[in-house]
Amino acid sequence: MMDPRIALGREILVVDDEVGIRELLSEILQDEGYRVALAENAGEARAYRQRQQPALVLLDIWMPDTDGVTLLREWGSGGLLTMPVVMMSGHGTIETAVEATKIGAFDFLEKPIGLSKLLATIARAFKIVAANEPRRVSLSALGSGTAVRAAEKALEGLLAARRPILVLGEPGTGHDVAARALEVAGAPFVALQNGARLANNPLSLIEEAREGVLYCAEIGQYSRAEQKGLAFLLPKLDKHDIVLVATSSEALANLAAEGRFDAALLAQLSAGAIVLPPLRARREDIPTLIERCWRESAGGERTQPLLAALPPAALTALSNAYWPGNLDHLRNVVANMLVVRGEITPDHVKRLLGESASPNQVIAPEITTRFFELPLREAREAFERIYFEQLLGREQSNMSKVAEKAGLERTHLYRKLKQLNIRFSRRTDDSAA
Repeated sequence: MMDPRIALGREILVVDDEVGIRELLSEILQDEGYRVALAENAGEARAYRQRQQPALVLLDIWMPDTDGVTLLREWGSGGLLTMPVVMMSGHGTIETAVEATKIGAFDFLEKPIGLSKLLATIARAFKIVAANEPRRVSLSALGSGTAVRAAEKALEGLLAARRPILVLGEPGTGHDVAARALEVAGAPFVALQNGARLANNPLSLIEEAREGVLYCAEIGQYSRAEQKGLAFLLPKLDKHDIVLVATSSEALANLAAEGRFDAALLAQLSAGAIVLPPLRARREDIPTLIERCWRESAGGERTQPLLAALPPAALTALSNAYWPGNLDHLRNVVANMLVVRGEITPDHVKRLLGESASPNQVIAPEITTRFFELPLREAREAFERIYFEQLLGREQSNMSKVAEKAGLERTHLYRKLKQLNIRFSRRTDDSAA
C-alpha cells in the first residue's frame, strides 16, 4: 500500500555496455528523483554488488564479458539477488525473457525502452517491494517506555497479518496518535467524523480509502445502521489494500452485553485489538511528555526547559498524579503552567490538577454510576486496582509504606499487585524506610 513516490531517492544500478544508453537512463532517472550508479559490464556490476545493495538493477542481457542472464543466475545462487532486477535487451527472445524470469528477474524490457514504460516498471517494482517489507510504526509522541514500545510492536504485527485494527483505551491515551502512526506518505487517510457514511453509502469509502487507511473513531457511539455498514465493509478491505483502524474509549464488551453494540462485529474486530495504557501505568514517560507539551504550548517562543526549572517536589507531584484525562489532561495542565508567575510549587501543581490539598480527598474517575453496574467480582477488582494505583502514587512506590498503609504483608502485597496486573518498581530504599 506504499505509494511508489516514497521510493524516490533510492539508488538504481544501471548495467549496460553502451555508454549512450547508460547516460540516457542515468539522466532520465535522476530527473525523476532517483540516485543512479553505473556499470559498463558484468565485472563492474559484480564488484558493486559485493560492496552494497542497490534498490533496483537495470541489467542489459548482452554484454561482452558476461551476459546478464549468467550474472543474474550468479547473484541468485550466491544469495545476492535481494533486489528487483529488470532485464533489458535490444534483440531478446521470449525464451530468454522466460528464463530470466524463472531465475528471479522482476521484468523484461525491450530496447528502445519507452520512458513511460520504464518509469511504470520501476514504480511497480518498488511498490511490490514496499508491500512485502515489514511496516515500522512509531508512537514516540506517546512516550518511549516499555508499554509504548509493546504497543508499537503489536501494531506492526497486526499490519503484517493484514488484520483490521481496534485501538482501545481510556480517553486521552492517544487513539488519534495511533491511527496517524499507520498513515503512509502519498496514500489516502480517510478519517470519519462519525459513522453516517457507513450507514448511507459504505461502498464510497472503498474507492476513497483504496491502498490507504480508513479511520473510524469511537465506534462505540455508532448506531446499529452504522455498525452494520462497518461490518459490511470488513471482508472487502483486504482486497482493496485498506487498513481499517477503529477506536473506542468505551468498554465495547459491556455495550455488547447491553445490546448496544453488535457482538458479531466486536468478535471480528477483537482479533486485531490493542490497548493503549493510561499515563498512570507508564509513569516513566511522564517527564519526557511534560517537556514536550511545554515546548508545544510555548509555540515559537523561546523558553527554558521546564524540567530544569521545576522543583523536584513539583515534578514528583506531576509524575504521581492520577491523570484521569491522560495526555489531554497533561497538555492542559502544562499549558496552564505558562501563566504561573514565579516558581511552580507542588501546591500549584495540585491546583492545576484540580486536586484538593489532601490526597485522601481525591476521587478516582472510575467510581461512577457505571461502576455500580458491574458484577461484584469485577467491581471489587476495579476498586482494588484504583486503590493500589492511588496508594503507589502517593507513596512514590515505597513498598514498605504501601504495605503499611494497606495493612498487608509485603509478600501478600506483591502477589496482589501481580494479580491485578499493576506495574510497580521496588524502591531501593524500601529496607531503610
